[in-house]
Amino acid sequence: MHNRIVAVSLLLGTALVFSGCTLAKVDVNVVSERTSLENQVLGTYNSLSEDMLLVASVRGVSPTGKIEAPPRHTPEQVDATRAMETIAFHADDIETFKRFGWVGENQEGLLTPFTRETPKVASAELKSFAANYSEAEFQQVVKEVNQSRETLMMRVVQTNENFTIKDLPAIRKVFARINRQNSAPGSKVQDADGRWQTL
Repeated sequence: MHNRIVAVSLLLGTALVFSGCTLAKVDVNVVSERTSLENQVLGTYNSLSEDMLLVASVRGVSPTGKIEAPPRHTPEQVDATRAMETIAFHADDIETFKRFGWVGENQEGLLTPFTRETPKVASAELKSFAANYSEAEFQQVVKEVNQSRETLMMRVVQTNENFTIKDLPAIRKVFARINRQNSAPGSKVQDADGRWQTL
């Protein structure tokens, strides 16, 4: 895809040089797999991931043997790091919830809980998992993951100079699309029109 974009760009550049046209007069629509907004959101999210690694991997001793104070982090950095840790901690449970049909990925980038039923075809291990997970625990995990996702979406707004709070609905849609794409077959997902379907 990248090579195709480069080739189109070179072709356009050559055409512009020889025709004397300005860019303002050229109307080219190159369709890519991601929109500009998605690329910005993903770039900002990836930088948050790097920040989390930096927060987690601070050395306490310099190469010369001196004890160093850890760098200071803003409360927002700490909150985003905790949010990513929470999502990672609950990732396996959320995947199992999706397999059971207990949760689905909604159009706001969050999880929507559904009635909890254990599938009849589940293995003994999964049936044991389902039996040992109380309704209160289930609701708590979904709540924690949703709060963490909200924190990260707000952090994307805060750390990208191109975004304001008005961009949050569009950012939610990007997160929703990414969450849908990362969901395994059999997961429930909400379409843009609000209808639920199973992948």
